[in-house]
Amino acid sequence: MGARRSLGLILGLALAASAGLAASAGSAQAGTLDEVRQRGTLTCGVSQGLAGFSARDAKGQWSGFDVDFCRAVAAAIFKDPGKVSFVPLSATERFDALRDKKIDLLSRNSTWTFEREGGLGLLFAGIAYHDGQGFLAMRRPATTTALELGGAAVCVQDGTSTRANLADFFKANGMTFREELVSSPADAVKALDSGRCDVFTADQSALYAERLNLAKPEEAAVLPDVISKEPLGPVVRADDVRWFNLVKWTLFALIDAEDLGVATATIEDAAKSAKPDVRRFAGAEGGFGKMIGLDDAWALQAVRAVGNYGEMFERNIGSGSRFGIPRGLNQLWSNGGILYAPPLK
Repeated sequence: MGARRSLGLILGLALAASAGLAASAGSAQAGTLDEVRQRGTLTCGVSQGLAGFSARDAKGQWSGFDVDFCRAVAAAIFKDPGKVSFVPLSATERFDALRDKKIDLLSRNSTWTFEREGGLGLLFAGIAYHDGQGFLAMRRPATTTALELGGAAVCVQDGTSTRANLADFFKANGMTFREELVSSPADAVKALDSGRCDVFTADQSALYAERLNLAKPEEAAVLPDVISKEPLGPVVRADDVRWFNLVKWTLFALIDAEDLGVATATIEDAAKSAKPDVRRFAGAEGGFGKMIGLDDAWALQAVRAVGNYGEMFERNIGSGSRFGIPRGLNQLWSNGGILYAPPLK
């Protein structure tokens, strides 16, 4: 009888454990995507105002490269790019807002680093923009290279990896500088205009945008020197693999779309294409959408909403914008750049 009771107890514990595992698996599936769907909108963290990337106009409408990525994710989920709410965040509060679940996704000129993934419990979903730290210098006197900045007053934004890069650059080149901390790019522009700073250091993409906000843009120049690698990309929490894959593959889909020649003007052709790689992209075969909890035409929906990567770039910050930032490293790998995404297959 004792042996039977022991066996019964063991079987009971095993059944209870199995039930617990099943319950855990069920709750694990009720993740970010389910919460977003139940809420009916994606909550996306963006900058407090960086022209070309995420900026709000007088009517409260958001636009920019990072904003378009949020809309692409919303379109992939809801077939509606308008189902997204934007939360402006400073550099110091952006990662806490993500970890505290105040936002579902961070799409805000943030550099992918080891510490941010290993130390903060976050995951970068890929590189949306290959950038590098540079210098916006007032031409007083004329400055042509960062090696002429010894003794300068340099504005740098607090809470960024830019501060450490700045110190390393001046130390490595045997130069001194005076650090002036600012809380936002807008404050840096004011400091440049007032003469408090001679130079503003940030990612070069941001410097092109902020230069236009100076009282006299012609009196400042973005120097050619690039002193760091700044891979910028969307960020999610590290506790939801399905959501991570959804965001990651939406980014990859926008890049793959340009590679495949799928654009807003060719959406209908893509849907009817006989090419296997385009058919997979369009959701006509492969069933890839279901693997990440989406409609099979999710990638096509994202492109229909904002265009492919090249269209997003040129419209917001490239040749079709007032910034005219050259694509450089952000050209496709087939055009001399390093932009590359895994294939949808």
